[in-house]
Amino acid sequence: MGTARFSLLRILADGEVRSAERIRRALGLSEIEMNALASEIEALGLRVLRESGSDYRLAEPIDLYDTKLLAERVKEECPVLRLEVLDECPSTNTALAERAKAGAAHGTVLVCEHQSAGRGRRENTWVSAVGASVTLSLLWRFSRTAAELSGLSLAVAVGAAKGLEGLGVRDVALKWPNDLFWGGGKLGGILIETTGDTAGRIAAIIGIGINMRLGPAARERIGRPVSDVALSSPAMPSRTAVVAGVLSSVASSLELFSREGFAPFRQAWLERHAWQGRRVVLSQADLRVAEGQVVGVAEDGALELASDQGTRRFHNGEFSLTLE
Repeated sequence: MGTARFSLLRILADGEVRSAERIRRALGLSEIEMNALASEIEALGLRVLRESGSDYRLAEPIDLYDTKLLAERVKEECPVLRLEVLDECPSTNTALAERAKAGAAHGTVLVCEHQSAGRGRRENTWVSAVGASVTLSLLWRFSRTAAELSGLSLAVAVGAAKGLEGLGVRDVALKWPNDLFWGGGKLGGILIETTGDTAGRIAAIIGIGINMRLGPAARERIGRPVSDVALSSPAMPSRTAVVAGVLSSVASSLELFSREGFAPFRQAWLERHAWQGRRVVLSQADLRVAEGQVVGVAEDGALELASDQGTRRFHNGEFSLTLE
């Protein structure tokens, strides 16, 4: 799904000066239309500069997806997946959920350059920036009951972390139940939404967002401690490489989870657990419900918390954690 402003953005993406006349001819634009598209690009938070009165360039290069290379890598490394790259959409999870209802195939993946209304858990907003974030959603159908999917977000987090580690991102940590952390800031997040289908299977829409290189404006919009791949990797991988690497690793994790559940992922998750052994407060809807020391996670993905009442278990998706 292509849009006019992204057609122009791809021409300008390398930051080099481009002839306005040649761009207009290539895209079939009038001067007025060209100026309007440049303004639309600036509305995305990017700066378009006029050179010598008639030429254009971006103030800084931008890392857009190499769609051909990405398709080739996904086909080679995880043939079960069916990839579609969008220029823009409000939410990849919402868009993929609509496709799932219409019968989209198992393994369908939506990757988006610009997600304008991303969603996180508990109705939070997921902030992403053009060329500086990765946002994707994956459809996976399970022949399991909803109860047997406990721990799915943790297994996906392990897969995503391993995918990033394979690209040179060091010391990726995990926060129960669905966040990737680095250096005390949120590196990425996972949103899983499930529905049943007519065949009695569970369809999971698995949304993954990863911060690549966040500028001051994006960090201000987020308003809480965040990290990004640029800070956590000595050699910055491209967004194309991150999507390919994460999808390959997550797809492998989903195949294993489909057969064996969360148990095979438990040790790998604990090795990356950001708050293992820390004292925490658990809250639900801003109300404190428990406090104690984090013991770890059980084989079904439940958080284990040592408190005055003994070791208690709390299940995925019900609580948020705050360091005491």
